[in-house]
Formats: sequence, C-alpha cells, structure tokens
Amino acid sequence: MRVVSKHSELNLALDRSLNRPSIGLIPTMGSLHEGHLSLIRMANAECAKVVVSIFINPAQFDEKNDLKEYPRNLKSDTELATQAGADIIFTPDVSDMYPEDFDTWVELPRTSQGMEGSARPEHFRGVATICLKLFNLIAPDNVYFGLKDAQQTSVIGRMIEDLNLPITLRIGPTIREQSGLAMSSRNKHLSPNNRERAAVLSYALAAGVQA
Repeated sequence: MRVVSKHSELNLALDRSLNRPSIGLIPTMGSLHEGHLSLIRMANAECAKVVVSIFINPAQFDEKNDLKEYPRNLKSDTELATQAGADIIFTPDVSDMYPEDFDTWVELPRTSQGMEGSARPEHFRGVATICLKLFNLIAPDNVYFGLKDAQQTSVIGRMIEDLNLPITLRIGPTIREQSGLAMSSRNKHLSPNNRERAAVLSYALAAGVQA
C-alpha cells in the first residue's frame, strides 16, 4: 500500500500504459466506517488496483463550523483502508485541488434539486467538481459509491452519462448500525439520545414497506 499526496506521486504509483490493470476508485472524505470499507472490498473483488482518495472537500460544506468539526483521523483511515484492500491512498492538499485562481465548477441544476440540494445549495456543485477532478487524475475504470447517499449517486451517474466519461458507476448497499441507523461519519456528532431518535427513521421506512 502507498500513501501519496501529490499529483506527480500519483502518476508514479499508477500504471499509465495501454494494457494497465483495471482501477477502482472510492472517493471519501475520511473518517472511514464499515460503509466505506464495504466499497473498498467490493472494488478489490472487481479491480486489479484499488485507489481510495481521502480529501475533506471544502466546496461541499455550506457552513464553516461543519467543515471545521468534520472528524479527521488519517492514521486510522489509512490502516482501515489498507486492511480492506486499498493499494493506493491519495490524500491531496486543498491548495493542490483548488489553487488560488481556480474558476471551473461542475453543476447539475436539475439532478441536484430538492432533498439535500434544497438544504445545501452549493453541496452537489462541490461534489461533482471534486469527483470529476479525481476521475481525471486517476482515470479509474470503476467508481464506487454507497446507496446511503442516493442523491449523490444520481448526481455522479448523470455527470458520467452527460460527459461521456469512460467510467462504470458501482453502487454498494447501505450499511447500517445494529440499531438500523445508516452508518455515517457524522454519526459521531450525535448524542446518545439523538442517535436513538435518528434510528426511528429506519424503523419508519421498514414499517412503510411492510404496510
């Protein structure tokens, strides 16, 4: 396993030949949990080389405090990703991904409407832009996202289709805690009471299906 942070290091770690092995990419913002690890294992079963990006993307955050408080633990993330089957971990700096004169953004005005897009107007612009940059830098054959972020998978799928990107989108199932709560990096911010209340969403959805 190799940890690289610069574009030049990434190029050396990846095989750019015509007959290179297949590459699977799992884009993350770190604070890895079983949901991420299931995607890494999925990629490891389908691709010859697995790349995990760990980049806390400031363009995805509407509030500065949310960005500041986002959990960070690169050492633990590296260990977990390696155990799950990652071959390369890409941890770029913000200044490399967004230089001072950066002025290009990817927007999907229809696909990002409603749901999370209503509460976080700039969120999916940041998601689409950083993912396209990662796709261009790594040139993966497959990219892996979790169904938990359903609107995000729709945004990425639409971008791949609209821009004719030679990439296959692979979607893994939602991984849940024992309570039924979908695993998320931000669950760490929940109090015990709010964690219990949030699990009611899973129960309510299951009851709706049964009804």
